[in-house]
Amino acid sequence: MRLKTELISTTKILNYLLIGLIALLGLLCLYYGSSFAPGSRRSDDAASGFDGSDPVIHYHDLDALLESQDLNSDVPRTIPICDLRFSELIPCLDRNLIYQLKLKPNLALMEHYERHCPPQERRYNCLVPPPIGYKIPIRWPASRDEVWKANIPHTHLAQEKSDQNWMVVNGDKINFPGGGTHFHDGADKYIIALAKMLKFPGDKLNNGGNIRNVLDVGCGVASFGAYLLPLNIIAMSLAPNDVHQNQIQFALERGIPATLGVLATKRLPYPSRSFELAHCSRCRIDWLQRDGILLLELDRLLRPGGYFVYSSPEAYAHDLENRRIWNAMSNLLRRMCWRVVVKQDQTVIWAKPLTNSCYLKRELGTLPFLCSSDDDSDATWNVSMKACISPYSRKMHKEKGSGLVPWPQRLTAAPPRLEEIGVSREEFQEDTSIWHFRVTEYWKQMKSVIQKNSIRNVMDMNSNLGGFAAALYEKDVWVMNVAPVNASARLKIIFDRGLIGTVHDWCEAFSTYPRTYDLLHAWTVFSDIDEHGCGVEDLLIEMDRILRPDGFVIIRDKPSIINYIRKFLTALRWDGWLSELEPRIDAISSTEERVLIARKKLWDEGIMTM
Repeated sequence: MRLKTELISTTKILNYLLIGLIALLGLLCLYYGSSFAPGSRRSDDAASGFDGSDPVIHYHDLDALLESQDLNSDVPRTIPICDLRFSELIPCLDRNLIYQLKLKPNLALMEHYERHCPPQERRYNCLVPPPIGYKIPIRWPASRDEVWKANIPHTHLAQEKSDQNWMVVNGDKINFPGGGTHFHDGADKYIIALAKMLKFPGDKLNNGGNIRNVLDVGCGVASFGAYLLPLNIIAMSLAPNDVHQNQIQFALERGIPATLGVLATKRLPYPSRSFELAHCSRCRIDWLQRDGILLLELDRLLRPGGYFVYSSPEAYAHDLENRRIWNAMSNLLRRMCWRVVVKQDQTVIWAKPLTNSCYLKRELGTLPFLCSSDDDSDATWNVSMKACISPYSRKMHKEKGSGLVPWPQRLTAAPPRLEEIGVSREEFQEDTSIWHFRVTEYWKQMKSVIQKNSIRNVMDMNSNLGGFAAALYEKDVWVMNVAPVNASARLKIIFDRGLIGTVHDWCEAFSTYPRTYDLLHAWTVFSDIDEHGCGVEDLLIEMDRILRPDGFVIIRDKPSIINYIRKFLTALRWDGWLSELEPRIDAISSTEERVLIARKKLWDEGIMTM
């Protein structure tokens, strides 16, 4: 009996020891925020032991978050570093994920180049490292013509396009002579030639400020867009993450407005009537597929009277196949009421009609049909393309055009489409004035650490009416204005002001390469995603991915949100320089706000090899 009692006692002791050990391991996991030591690399490769779980605790209830912070105010935050092989990770454009999730995209329709985001359990919850030897990017405007090879260690395009002057490797730099597949002698000469074809004043493609927004599809390294900038034309240079290795990454490293995207099955994330001109220079797009649905997408995006510049063998070659394509394309565009403005050498330029009159005069049953009246031509997030013509609004039809004034006056003039989103001219002007004051205050805070031309690529993560970007007009920067999905109707105002932008859901990763922006501005973004049940920590890690070393974040949000974010700054290595202020309450502040400005450090080799 005594022996039995001793065995029971020994068993209880062992159970207590086991429970104590489990509790200790649990505390260690909470302390480090990960099953790995701080600073260790992670990947989603099964062999590495990473199961895709988030190393940071999520708080979707703000009150619980604050209560936890009060109780554990001294608990350090750590975020592991991804494996170096993920230095160019784009989570929602990762084709390895397509294979791992056993998705079956239609390759013929280019679906594999569209967004496919990882589920929560497969997210890379680690900091994306720069490549070995990374340097602070060369500053604008010198960066237009050269970048550090170490920052984008890919020379494939220099070899493949050596006869077209895309790029040239020169020691530790890569140079960009300004050539392209169709304009070997330089984009500047090509642009002048286009202006002459259109007989624009002074041979300037901006046409006195009436051409401001351009869409360049299949843009290569964006030299066409680069040489439009001196003309005060801003191009959305668009290309997929395809066999032309890292072309958009090169464009962004150069400081040229560009984004990853593809004409496939989903609408491009831009509202209708956003561009005065679309450009395709040997962009290798099958415009005739699926009843011309890709041309109809361009039609949706072009403004009344907008131009389509097409430089491709189909426009000039005389072999049977190119003649067949040209005839079919011409027939389709004629039924879409486009007209040939000029055809010269290897280029043809079409123009859209100014009104709906031509559509109404077509014979009954003519394809493509007009879109139904219940189709919202401005809805784009995860919306499939439609093989129909988006007619103009009654107002545009009556006024025979968009009603926009030339650039730069259109930046501050109230756009006609304001009434479509229920904003008055007075509210628009007040918003512009408030943001001018806010940006001035931001720059006062940063003036001691901002060097000349140290900021070029800027993102406004919640662009509203574009006031933040408009306030930066006199600075030599460009701004990617991001409209959250629930405010996407306002993006048309961004484009009508002569700015560019896109729609995005910040619960997901953005479609860009790592280290592509010098400044991220987040006004109430964290409050918004918290209300939608998304992780604040996930967004911080995503912002770090797209922010360049030495770059800045400006976060304007509720004091409780700022207090929480501040605890991650050291783990994110955003403590190179800090400033925090309580701004004055203004007409667009819905609640008390605080501003946090932080600077990301350049990692040293020791951190990257931990």
